[in-house]
Amino acid sequence: MIQKNILKYIMSDKIVLNVILICLNMAMIVSGRAQTLNKLWYREPAHEWVEALPIGNGRLGAVVFGDPDSENIQLNEYTLWAGGPNNNVNPEARQVLGRIRQLIFSGQYLAAQKLVNEKAGPRGNSGMPYQSAGNLLIRFSHHGAPTDYYRELNLEDAVVMDTFRIGTTNFHETVFSSFPDQVIIVHLTASRPRSITCTLLLKSLLRHTVKTAGGTLELDGISGDHEGQKGRVKYTTLIKPILSGGKLQADDSSLHIQSADSVTIYVSIATSFKNYHDVSADNIFRAGNYLHKALRKSYKSALRDQEITFKKYFDRVSLDLGITDSIHNPTNIRIAEFHNDNDPQLAALYFQFGRYLLISCSRPGGQPATLQGIWNNMIDPPWDSKYTVNINTEMNYWPADKTNLSETIDPLMQMVKDLSVTGQQSARERYGARGWVLHHNTDLWRITGVVDGGYYLWPEGGTWLCENLWEHYLYTGDKTFLRQLYPVLKGACEFFVDELQVEPTHQWLVVCPTMSPEHSYTDKDGVSIDITDGATMDNQLVFDLFSHTMQAEKILGVDKLFSDTLSMKRDSLPPMQIGRYGQLQEWLQDWDKPDDHHRHVSHLYGLFPSNQISPYRTSALFEAARNSLIYRGDVSTGWSMAWKINLWAHLLDGNHAYR
Repeated sequence: MIQKNILKYIMSDKIVLNVILICLNMAMIVSGRAQTLNKLWYREPAHEWVEALPIGNGRLGAVVFGDPDSENIQLNEYTLWAGGPNNNVNPEARQVLGRIRQLIFSGQYLAAQKLVNEKAGPRGNSGMPYQSAGNLLIRFSHHGAPTDYYRELNLEDAVVMDTFRIGTTNFHETVFSSFPDQVIIVHLTASRPRSITCTLLLKSLLRHTVKTAGGTLELDGISGDHEGQKGRVKYTTLIKPILSGGKLQADDSSLHIQSADSVTIYVSIATSFKNYHDVSADNIFRAGNYLHKALRKSYKSALRDQEITFKKYFDRVSLDLGITDSIHNPTNIRIAEFHNDNDPQLAALYFQFGRYLLISCSRPGGQPATLQGIWNNMIDPPWDSKYTVNINTEMNYWPADKTNLSETIDPLMQMVKDLSVTGQQSARERYGARGWVLHHNTDLWRITGVVDGGYYLWPEGGTWLCENLWEHYLYTGDKTFLRQLYPVLKGACEFFVDELQVEPTHQWLVVCPTMSPEHSYTDKDGVSIDITDGATMDNQLVFDLFSHTMQAEKILGVDKLFSDTLSMKRDSLPPMQIGRYGQLQEWLQDWDKPDDHHRHVSHLYGLFPSNQISPYRTSALFEAARNSLIYRGDVSTGWSMAWKINLWAHLLDGNHAYR
């Protein structure tokens, strides 16, 4: 009775009713905004690969162009790499290692560099490229030009959608990469029956054959050859359309759909890769198994399960920086106008897009994110789209724990475990040392030798990856994880316990030979030189590795004698030094120049991501780090500017605590 009286009062009072209607209207507006805040959207299809919208389930990646006339969905599977099992360790390097050290310690850096380049480079190859699985092409037969075009990527459920109108018929495409079902699904609908007519084709730049059987389009291929390594990864792509209405016909290499009401296309991809030393799996059986399991489920169920699975990760974090009218503009317009517009929500969208990409390309049990995540449309992509571990792989995972995506670290942990095995060959054959070592690059095959010549002779790649994993432990406090990590940490330490050398001037223990990543200094004759000893970043990394391994030992109570050894070695590492320009020195010697704008800021690792430099404990070093960052300047490559932003954030945060 009370509820009826209240409702009667509301309906009789126009003012109250109007207020409620206004509130409901505002709620709908807010709700509508909330639905669009985490979306990238556009009013035209992608014209280039970098404009297409990425989807991924950790294993299968795709970018969707959204072309209403000839749709292009470029495909990736994360174990499709050139070459096959190998390790590029050069055992001849050990024969000249002593001479290289002698030259460096006597100041003959150029002679040392020449010897490194002649005798101590990689053996056979510098790593294999990650390769594209090909393209699914959907060529439509429309009668008329598309209008009212719209496409979007919804970051919250990882679904790409595009819509358009031809005449009085509305067409709708939905695409997602399903983690539960391990297939990519494309769903085509139209507002009028019998309106979908198209041809499905598969293309690849790799060696392959295409055939049709039982209403399925099948591509079988093999990965590419590269730098003397024969491609050994076999792969299969299966395309299976399920029609509502209409007719399906096939020729030798394509499928033709005629006058369907709706079409659901299942894309299954699998390779013969088992692990870094075994490529004997049955790719055809694997692809068929994924497909058959996916076909048991309805499209609506598959979409629901995909959304639930993705939201489990994505919905953990929200970011509200405010909203302006800019949110009503397409994403490309917002980006173009950001420098002179008030659009704080675009920064929040950018933040969430980063989380979206990490969720989409790094799932437990899989491979870690490459230089391009899981997305690559080339056979020979830039920098091979592999793992560059002198900053880029580590940076990929900086947001993982910080943005509540701790599970995405698992693939990185599994790769480092592999490297702690393959890296033993590098330690033993190249340096005569125990433990394991990784230089500045690796790939699917977990190579650990020097890559790209002596210029990149930097044996700290594994050390830095260990710091990512230690950081993960600090966030989670997971002792089970720490027990798995400890043998990896110990092996990395064993290498440096054996490899550290006594430099002649101060009797410090230094890494020799080494370099400051991808950077050079100029000798007294104006010659650019890379090879050195005791580069500042090396000292910082080894300091952290020893310190964190000692902490792990104390927590686990497993290896007190080894911890004592690390303590003694750590005490003999070079301290960080301030140079003549008030800068934090990048090298053991004062070789920095204030007009040096190199993209790497490796010696500032001690500030971030490490915390060896503090405004309270080491105020002089803190100021020197600031000077170095000012000298380097702001403008650089994207990843470098991201690192500099983090460094400035730490410099500006006077309350930043040391762990």
